[in-house]
Amino acid sequence: MASIIRITLIGIFRDRVFQGIMVTGFAFLLIPVVATLSMRQVTELSLTLSLSLISFILLLLAVFLGATSLWKDIERRYTFSVLGLPLSRRNYLLGRFGGTALFVLLVGVVLGIAAYAVVLYANSLYPSERPIVWSNMAFCILFDALKFILLIAVAFLFSTVSTSFFLPIFGTIATFLTGGVTQQVYEFINSPAGKTLSPIVKRLATALYYILPNFGAFDLKVNAIYGLPLPSSGLLLTGAYFVVYVGLLLSVAAAIFARREMR
Repeated sequence: MASIIRITLIGIFRDRVFQGIMVTGFAFLLIPVVATLSMRQVTELSLTLSLSLISFILLLLAVFLGATSLWKDIERRYTFSVLGLPLSRRNYLLGRFGGTALFVLLVGVVLGIAAYAVVLYANSLYPSERPIVWSNMAFCILFDALKFILLIAVAFLFSTVSTSFFLPIFGTIATFLTGGVTQQVYEFINSPAGKTLSPIVKRLATALYYILPNFGAFDLKVNAIYGLPLPSSGLLLTGAYFVVYVGLLLSVAAAIFARREMR
């Protein structure tokens, strides 16, 4: 499995999709200029823009690399030669996922260092009255990376049941958009304002809340920007949720991939 992870990392670095997406990283150079337009909240705006840019880049990587990695191997018949080796389909799938997930985590670290430099520079120009909690920023980037690793697991699950790249890409995007609002929808239907909804709508919304991944639980941007304390119990629960959900997705994906006919 380690060799599959290494090959996956090498392939991603050579991928034109990755090279094109990483060009957007140069937008970090523009953040201090844009942030100075807000004379009173330069540091807060630079933090907001930096964290948003990191999320955007990681989202592109998760969607395009996660949704096409396995599909490309099957389409180009790389799987036939690889699976001819003493390697199970399960280990092959986990190796491809592990390489992609590790790459996203590494990119998150690199972009996090860039964000630290940008925020530090912006704060030196216009010092903020509110102290920057650097640990909050680090946790925000870490949990952002975990969120998109979870999205990669969703993309791999779609890839095991699809014969084209349309379902993995658009299914992953739809899952991300839906999973980002499930928490708000759940809170709304259980609020006094949600009493007007029909029982069928409430049951459907509740079922989707428990089935779809809750990406909102990984969002710590408000804590990072305004220096709000991070609840340790909430972080532990989110970490456990990540491990369990990714484990379930990969288990289902491995079971489907093991039974899939290769043509």
